[in-house]
Amino acid sequence: MLALSLSTAMAWEFIITLLSGKKASIHDLDSAVIGLFLGMMLPATAPWWLVVTGTFLAVVLGKMIFGGIGANPFNPALIGMAILGLSWKILLDFDAAYVNYDFSFTALAPLAAVKAKGALAVSDLFPVGDLLMGKQVGAIGATFGLGLILGGIYLILRGFVRWEIPVSFIAGIILTALCFNLSNPDKYAGPMLHLFSGYTLFGAFFLAPENSSSPVNRIPMLIFGFFAGLIIILMRNIGVYEDGTILGILLLNLVNPLIDTIRPKALGKGVRHA
Repeated sequence: MLALSLSTAMAWEFIITLLSGKKASIHDLDSAVIGLFLGMMLPATAPWWLVVTGTFLAVVLGKMIFGGIGANPFNPALIGMAILGLSWKILLDFDAAYVNYDFSFTALAPLAAVKAKGALAVSDLFPVGDLLMGKQVGAIGATFGLGLILGGIYLILRGFVRWEIPVSFIAGIILTALCFNLSNPDKYAGPMLHLFSGYTLFGAFFLAPENSSSPVNRIPMLIFGFFAGLIIILMRNIGVYEDGTILGILLLNLVNPLIDTIRPKALGKGVRHA
């Protein structure tokens, strides 16, 4: 599935550049990354045509229609996943997708279980250690929490991702989830379950910091990440969505140009030198 997603994403970009008479640009591998991220957000049982449709939506509608690399106002992979989720939700139902598998752990998607039954009813089913080590059902590339953290740290150390958005994103998730949990622990799950399940860590390190759709200045980055985490928890706890990561980040992509205009101003007067 990952190979199909990556290759078709590159194929869509090549076809669009060919039809528009532009120079081929697949050598920059940006579409390969988009395809890889899209594939990582899908369940392993997704049909092939859903993957091909998703890469078309991500690359053509999410990237090429805006002018190509660096011009997209939204994360392309999230555009593809958002439309797939709205159109074929049943095919992205992780509980249904994995019903025929025999796991050594609870074969329920953690966030869906909390949404349906409340935190108290499922509190013993999802130990934090199991979630961290990937003992949960979910998307191909979003269940192994420890691997996502190590991958994110690697990207930060190599300078591909700045630390401000992942750290503030995680802070927004933890603080907002903690407030809900303290207000009603029987209904709302604690911060650790939210942090290590669903698309949370994948969103923090790989989706939210996408260069073209996120701020470039430090203060806006911190605001962007924190409010993305806050909105995601609001969607999960009082909205209709089980996860909310995809739509939460897209919503912050929408207001990103406004957020990035925030600049701290120095107080006092400057001294003019002769």
